[in-house]
This record gives sequence, structure tokens and C-alpha cells, in this order.
Amino acid sequence: MFRRKVRRLGLFLKRRLRWPIRSAGLNFALAYGLVFVISAGAFLSFIWWNTTGQLDSQVEIAVQVDAADLSHRWAQGGPTALSLAIQDRLDQNVDDDELYLLVGPDGRKYAGNLPGWPVVITRLDTFYELAIKRDGFRTNAKMHAYPLTQGFRMIVGRDVRGRQLVRHVLTDTLIWAWIMVTLLAAGGALAIRRIFRQVVRSIARTTAAVAQGDLSQRIPLTGNETDLVGQTVNTMLERINRLMDGVKQVSNAIAHDLRTPIARARARLEDANRTATSTEELHAAIDRAVMDLDRVTSIFEALLRIAQLEAGARRAAFTVLDICPLLEGLSELYEASVEDAGLHLDFRAGAVQPVNGDPHLLQQAVANLLDNAIKFAPPGTTITLSVDMQGERLAITVADQGPGMSEDDLSRASERFFRAETARNTPGAGLGLSLVQAVMSLHGGALELRAGELQTGQPGLSATLLLPVVPAVSRKG
Repeated sequence: MFRRKVRRLGLFLKRRLRWPIRSAGLNFALAYGLVFVISAGAFLSFIWWNTTGQLDSQVEIAVQVDAADLSHRWAQGGPTALSLAIQDRLDQNVDDDELYLLVGPDGRKYAGNLPGWPVVITRLDTFYELAIKRDGFRTNAKMHAYPLTQGFRMIVGRDVRGRQLVRHVLTDTLIWAWIMVTLLAAGGALAIRRIFRQVVRSIARTTAAVAQGDLSQRIPLTGNETDLVGQTVNTMLERINRLMDGVKQVSNAIAHDLRTPIARARARLEDANRTATSTEELHAAIDRAVMDLDRVTSIFEALLRIAQLEAGARRAAFTVLDICPLLEGLSELYEASVEDAGLHLDFRAGAVQPVNGDPHLLQQAVANLLDNAIKFAPPGTTITLSVDMQGERLAITVADQGPGMSEDDLSRASERFFRAETARNTPGAGLGLSLVQAVMSLHGGALELRAGELQTGQPGLSATLLLPVVPAVSRKG
């Protein structure tokens, strides 16, 4: 019951005491101004406290030094010597701020410029600051009483009227300084609010233009700390722009690559429906149309596999594996296809370290590279499949002696549906290297494509898969 009441009270106070200002820029400016004013107030207060403290300390030290010297005179000559010393000090006191009083056991005044013993001075171990009347006017004095032998007592003090004047001047100066600092803080807060609003408005204008479909807009950079936000947003917009361009290219490529087999299948079925004279002709037309539709299905399946790989959804089958037996088996599997194409396959395996990956996906990636090499390599040439170490990474390379690719084509080869000019008339959808790139990204590796002159004078193409190896410590564990 008690906890419920406390909870209700907390919710009530939270609703009642909610900060009314909703503007982030104004809140930031107010926070800046408040911190600045509080800091300036603390700094000026310290100056006032330290200065007045130093003035009090100097007065007390002067009184104590003077009293010690007078006590020494008392010890040397008694009341007569002390009275002469007090009178001598009063005669030489140009500032007229020194106060003395020497009284006997019966309270009679022997020397000094004070009219009598103040009734408030009852202790002999502390300083007193009190108002006294001198020469017809009232002033403040700081005094200390000292006991002497034979029942005598002495007061040594200073008129602190000058110190009070300095304190008032210092107080007024610091108050005006604090007011000026407050005004400067208010001006600085307004300036910060303006800068903050400019940054927010710049971001708002850019994002509003992007929301309306203009992805070319960028936040202007001003050369200060706010550029960090601008650069981050601009990088995000660049990424979105590239992704949108990629979506447009993929959409156009899908429409282009799927239109032909679908139109062909429709034309064959329509032609068979009109002209087929036997069941065999009708079945043959249907079979050809099914083959065209199977090609469409394979394209969509490849796109789904790439999407799954890029989303990282295929890591369940990862294991530590030796890549050489896998590649050796793949080489034996492709020997027949290579020989049918009039090519020669050369497999080379060096000393390599294990990798952590999905053997099926790695085998599929290398198979795609071999399929491309068989497709483009001229008869009588050699396809090289090699595995070795490149620094701290394992390198699987498939090299052929085909027509190769230009530098511009190499930079775009892993894009979906991209096909170089030399591959326009060959079968395929342009998804093989995209799938290989997705497999490498899933494994934390990279795909490198290089073109270069080989011994036959053909440009050739070399595709290398770079994979991180398993550390020795992990293998031991």
C-alpha cells in the first residue's frame, strides 16, 4: 500500500514538474548560459573570498607582530617602557590606523588612543571586530587583547575602515563583472542557439529534398565541429543513392533478362497451340517452354541465395576445414567438362592453413569461377586452379586465357546482372560473380579480379578468393 502511494506521488510530480521548454536548441543554449554564469559566479566569488581573506590575514599578522614587540618592551622595562613604546608608535603612525590600550589591574588607562576597555572583549585568545568611536565618528576596528604580568592588560588593534572600503569597492566591481559575464553568456547562448538551428535547418532542408526524391542533395560543410554530423548524413545519403542506383539497375536487368525467356516461352506455346498437328509436337513445344521458365526460376533462386548470403543467414554450417581435399575433388569433378570443351585443367596446391567456412558454399563459389573459365577460355588453352597462402590469408585462384575484361568491367564485374561486352552473346544471367562476392563477404574474405597478358598472348582473367585462416590458438583449442 505504501509503495503504491509513493509510486502515484512520483508520477504526479513527474507530470507537474515536467520541463516546459520543448526546443532542443533553446535547451542547449540555456544549459550553456547557465553553466557559464555559474562558473563565472564561482570564479568571482573565489576572488572576493581570497582577497578579503588576504586583507584580514595581513591585519591579524600585523597586530600579532606588533603585540610581540610590545610584550618584549614590557618584559624589559615594565609599564613605563611599554607606555613610551605605545606613544612612540602613535606619533609615527601616519595612516592613523593603529589602536593601542594599556590598563592596570584596577582598570586605569596608562597609555593608548582607545578611550577605555571595550566591555565586549572578555577573551584573550581571539580577534574581535567591532565598531568604535574615534575623533567624533564611528569606524570598524579589529583588536586582540593580551595579558601582561602584574595584572596589566593590553589591546593591540587596527582601524579597518580602509579595508572595508576596499571590500565594498571589490564587491561592487565583482557584481558588475558578474552582470557583464551574464550578459556575455546570454549573447553566447543566443549565438550557439543560432548555430544549432542553422545545422538543424540545413539537415532538415537536405532530408526534405531527399524525401521528395532528390537524392543528389548534400549537407554543406562549414569547417567546424558540426561537420561531423554533416559528413555522417552525407555518407548515409551516398550509400542510399548507391543502393537506389543498384536497385534500379537490378530492376532493369531483371526486366531485360526475364523478358526474353518469358516471351520466348509464350511465343512457343502460342505457336504450338495454333500449328501443332500432333501430340509429339505439342509436347516438344511445352518442353522448350518449360526450359525457358526453368531459366527464369534459376535466376530468382540465385537472387534469393545472394540475399540470404548477404544477410548472413547461412553461418550454421561453418566448420574448420582443410581446403585442399575440397578443391582436389572439385578438380576431378570438372575434368570431364574441361576435356569436352577442348581445354586443360591444371591443379596446384601449396602448403595452406585451415579456414573456417561452409564447404558447400566455398565449393559453389569455386565452381562458378570454373564455369566462367570454361565458358570464355578458347579451345586448346589451360585453366589453372591453385591454392596457396598470400600473407596471412588463403588464396584460391582460377586463371584462364580467355578474352579477359577491361578495367571498367573489372570494377563492375561483381554487380548483379552485369555482363561485359565480350559476354553479351554467351548464355548466363550475370549473377555468378555476384554470388561469389556474397560468399566471400559471408566468410569475411574478398574477391579479386585481375587481367594480364599470358604466354599465349591472350589477356586472360585471374579470379582470386582470399579467405582468413583459423588462428593456431583456435585450432589447438
